[in-house]
Amino acid sequence: MKQLTAEQIQGNWYKLRDFITESFEGERLEKLNEMYDYFEDRMLMAPASGKEHFHNAHVGGYVEHVMHVTDLAVKLRKVWEQEGASIDFTEEEVIFAALHHDLGKVGDLENDYYIPQESEWHRKNQGAIFTHNPKLQYMTVTDRAIFLLSHFGVKYSEKEYIGLRLTDGLYEEGNKSYYMSYNKDWSLKSNIAYVLHQADLLATRVEYDVWNRSQTEEQEATKERVSSLKKSLTVDDSEKNPKQEEQLSKKSQDLFDELFGDKK
Repeated sequence: MKQLTAEQIQGNWYKLRDFITESFEGERLEKLNEMYDYFEDRMLMAPASGKEHFHNAHVGGYVEHVMHVTDLAVKLRKVWEQEGASIDFTEEEVIFAALHHDLGKVGDLENDYYIPQESEWHRKNQGAIFTHNPKLQYMTVTDRAIFLLSHFGVKYSEKEYIGLRLTDGLYEEGNKSYYMSYNKDWSLKSNIAYVLHQADLLATRVEYDVWNRSQTEEQEATKERVSSLKKSLTVDDSEKNPKQEEQLSKKSQDLFDELFGDKK
């Protein structure tokens, strides 16, 4: 599992707050700062998902993920424009929607959305590093994001709402009627949702690939270590004696426990 240092977590948080100050102004910036101040302790520590093979399931993963999505959304907006797509939304609108599409993952006004998974079986067999907090009233992540923005009086445009609402694409069942309308008059009238969904999908896949490569590298390193230690434990049969065998047995067990024992 990826782990960020305290310095990296704090640094990412400062980058996010600076970016918000640079991107918004007036009453909206004031309300956003009020909300981010309120959630600071929880938000800077929050993971972006609960299972390690999803994306950014580590402390500080939420901030990393939303900044990643926002960076890609700004870049993809320019790509769509260069390719001749109709761009009827501003850079500020795409930034706002990208930054807050997963806001519901910070939880409600009192409780975290994710809490540490205490079951060792689930951690080892399902990669479930975190689990959903049973204290929360059920809401989709998107619905909770909209609720929290409204609670703090943060105003947003219709395009920002549509973009934020539909960032998860067809992975969210409730989005189907927006993306798959067979009535021309009901089809999406702005490309903002498509740009945001592509940004979120790309960020998620890249974050998964980074995790997957780290797992492969860790497995290869483990194999090399096992091979090296096996060689150091090899003794010619003619040279064995009971005391050596006992020592080798203990050394082998210690090696097994070190490599494959419980990992908290």
